[in-house]
Amino acid sequence: MRVSVIGGGVAGAASAIALRRRTGAEVTVYEAYEDPAGQVGSFLSLAVNGLRGLDELGCLAQVQAAGFQVADQLMWSASGKLLGTVPRGRLASDTLHSTTLLRGRLVEVLRAEAERAGARIVTGQRVDPAAAEGDLVVAADGIWSATRTTLDPAAPAVEYAGLYSVSGVSEGLGLAPGTFHMVFGHRGAFLYIPAPDGTVWWSAQVASPEPPDPAEVTLGLLTELYGSSRMPLDVLRAATRVDRAMPMHRLPELPVWHDGRTVVIGDAAHPVGAGQGASMAIEDAVALAGCVSEAPDIPSALAAYTRLRRPRAARMTKAAATNRDSKTPGTLQRRVNDLLMPFVFRHTYARATSWLYR
Repeated sequence: MRVSVIGGGVAGAASAIALRRRTGAEVTVYEAYEDPAGQVGSFLSLAVNGLRGLDELGCLAQVQAAGFQVADQLMWSASGKLLGTVPRGRLASDTLHSTTLLRGRLVEVLRAEAERAGARIVTGQRVDPAAAEGDLVVAADGIWSATRTTLDPAAPAVEYAGLYSVSGVSEGLGLAPGTFHMVFGHRGAFLYIPAPDGTVWWSAQVASPEPPDPAEVTLGLLTELYGSSRMPLDVLRAATRVDRAMPMHRLPELPVWHDGRTVVIGDAAHPVGAGQGASMAIEDAVALAGCVSEAPDIPSALAAYTRLRRPRAARMTKAAATNRDSKTPGTLQRRVNDLLMPFVFRHTYARATSWLYR
C-alpha cells in the first residue's frame, strides 16, 4: 500500500509513524515549509491522552526528553487571588504528567521517528491533495486545509474566534519550574510556565472583536492591556522575546471527512484549541492507522475512522468553545466567576474532564 501524507506537522508526522508501524505501508510525507516550526514557533502542552498516543507510536520518551514535565496548573483571578489548583492535562491519579515543549521540537522528534520507521519526508514542496499519488491520501494540511473544499465544495469556512494570542519568553523572574499558571485577566487569559532553564514561557490570549494587525500588537500594548493584573505585568516587563500576534480560529463541524481515498485529520478536520490540538492530532494518527490495519479496504477503514473519531472531536470542540468563553467574560460575569470557580475547581473539575484524559 502506498500512502501520501500532505503536511509534515504534528498530525502528518505522527500519522506517518503510525501507518508505517501498523500497516507497513510505503509512506511519503510532503511538507511545504523547510523549518519544522512552520509558521508557528511557540510552545505547546501535551496532555496525557496525547502522551499515551505517543507511547503507542514508540516515541514517548523522545518527546518527553525534548521538553519538560508539568504536574499542576494554578488558576488565578486578575486580582491575584488563587482560584484553584488542578492537575495539568491529566487526572489526579495519573502518574504520567503533561509535557510542555516548543512546537518545532515536537515536529523535529516526530519527523525523525517517522524516518526511523521507514517513511520518506519531502520538505519545501507543496502538493495538491487532489493530485497526490497513492492508495491513501492523508490530508494533515492544518486549519487552512485546501483538502476540505476538495472533498466538499460546500465545506464550512474557518472563522475568527474573537481571541488572538501572543507568545514570548521572559527572564530573571526566579520562578520555580514545573507549574502551569493561568490568569483570568480583564482582557483575556494569560498563561505562563517557568522552564527548567530559568526562563518563563508565556502566552497572552487577548479578547478582540476583530483580528489583530500584527504590527500594532507590541509589548507596550500587552503591558497596557494586562496592566491591572500584577502577575502578567511582572512577566511582560521581563520579556526578552515577543512573537507575532496569531489570531485564534474555529471551524463549524465538518460534514465530510473523507471520500474513500482521501481523509482529513488533525486541525484540517477539527481545530479544537484548549491545549488539545496536538494531543487530538496524535490520537487521530493512532486511530487512523488502527482502522487501516484492521479494515478489509481503504474506504471501509476511513468510514470506521470517521465513526470512531467524529463524536470525540465534536465533544472536544464544544469544550474548547466553553474554554474560550471563560477567557472573555464581562465585568459582572468575571466577578461571579471569581466567586464560583474555587468551588468548581475543588468539586467538579475532575469529573468534568475525566472523559478527555481517559
